[in-house]
Amino acid sequence: MRDEATSPASHVALLRGLNVGGKNVLPMPKLAALFEEAGCADVRTYIQSGNVLFRAPKTVVRRLPQVILARIGERHGLRVPVILRTATELRGVAASNPFLATGADPGQLYVAFLEDAPGAAAAGLDPGRSPPDAFAVRGREVYLSLPNGVARTKITNDYLDRTLGTRSTVRNWRTVLRLAGLVEK
Repeated sequence: MRDEATSPASHVALLRGLNVGGKNVLPMPKLAALFEEAGCADVRTYIQSGNVLFRAPKTVVRRLPQVILARIGERHGLRVPVILRTATELRGVAASNPFLATGADPGQLYVAFLEDAPGAAAAGLDPGRSPPDAFAVRGREVYLSLPNGVARTKITNDYLDRTLGTRSTVRNWRTVLRLAGLVEK
């Protein structure tokens, strides 16, 4: 029987705001090295925007967001949220998009990954905030349908963080599916 606390499991880390529009520049090899130093194995990144796939035991994962946040701050002067999902959780996200059943264009779909489940705070989200945009809160994810694009929506990370009392980072649907496929390997 394997020890869950010390046996490595597959995860993905989603960091917000790296290498977007020339801001918060952090080369992916340097980011991967930070994860390796923190005790992660099989570390690899996907595209240049803060997606890190890795294996680590629960003992490492428990402290990982704080460790990575601190090291990025110390070494690179950046403060970016680090949100984790297990391989199983990410596959669940990829399989549960409620907008796919409505025939929404996958190119207009996004997922906001939340650090914590919003609980009752989810009721504070305004469905009329950014028409024709729509959202659905499912656990620690907010599924987004953004027909006018992510650049024009008023359902931003800032709005979600403030309203839900947690931190978020958004990925487009194509990236969510790609990460779900990569994290399995």
